[in-house]
Amino acid sequence: MTQMPTSIDDTIALLAKQNYVCGRSLATVCYLGLTLGRPIFLEGEAGVGKTEIAKALSAALGRRLIRLQCYEGLDAASAVYEWNFAAQMVAIRTAEAAGASDRAALQQELFSDDYLIARPLLEAMQPQSEGAPVLLIDELDRTDEPFEAFLLEALSDFQVTIPELGTIKAPEPPIVIVTSNRTREVHDALKRRCLYHWVDYPNFEREMEIVTARAPEAKETLSREIVAFVQKLRTEDLFKKPGVAETIDWAKCLLALDVVTMSPEVIADTLGAILKYQDDIQKIEGSEAKRLLDEVRAELAPA
Repeated sequence: MTQMPTSIDDTIALLAKQNYVCGRSLATVCYLGLTLGRPIFLEGEAGVGKTEIAKALSAALGRRLIRLQCYEGLDAASAVYEWNFAAQMVAIRTAEAAGASDRAALQQELFSDDYLIARPLLEAMQPQSEGAPVLLIDELDRTDEPFEAFLLEALSDFQVTIPELGTIKAPEPPIVIVTSNRTREVHDALKRRCLYHWVDYPNFEREMEIVTARAPEAKETLSREIVAFVQKLRTEDLFKKPGVAETIDWAKCLLALDVVTMSPEVIADTLGAILKYQDDIQKIEGSEAKRLLDEVRAELAPA
């Protein structure tokens, strides 16, 4: 288990060891969250690295990563625990066959830890040998307001309540990362319990650092063309602009195809790595791709 960073620079270096390149403002929020034991709320477009920072922190600190993937209809029971109904039924049948008559004792046994299935929130509140885990509550905006209200207790006091067992409090607060793609607004009451940061698309230099870290085999000239082209795409009127994750995927695809330099034909063949909607692909392929590539090369050309 790695020691917690003692400064913002330490945090940047710690994440860099996991090939996660971040700016000073994001590193500051992470450092303060780790130091103060406060949840971190990361908001931004899909694919800008919100989920990856939880993975990077988990790997860098040697802590277990527990992920709660949010979805529409997620409720407290699904996020915290459930009872092993099948095993309980077997126990009941066994007790009946044995002629057991102490119903109170049987009920106490059925609702014990032996039959409890821990879900992410309960797992994060339990002791871990390597220290407090990293709890990733991913894409919170996909859930509804009642689940947000339930999370207030978990994020305020780091505890959950199971009616049959009582309140379970974490011996050490987990490192909590909450992410949102902002498909809807998350309630202020939950945000107030967190340190907030908007994760934006990186500038050219930062994205070059990211591609160099994640796809080091790519030649610098190719990486510069990839990053400049993606940055150019983000200025176009697209249904879904490519994120950093798509930039990395595209670089790896071009490397797998042994591409040395970009061409309109190569772009047309691999647009599915960076654009995920057919309307966007049709808008960019052909002459539009050539126009963007010409603009990229003109901007990258030495003065």
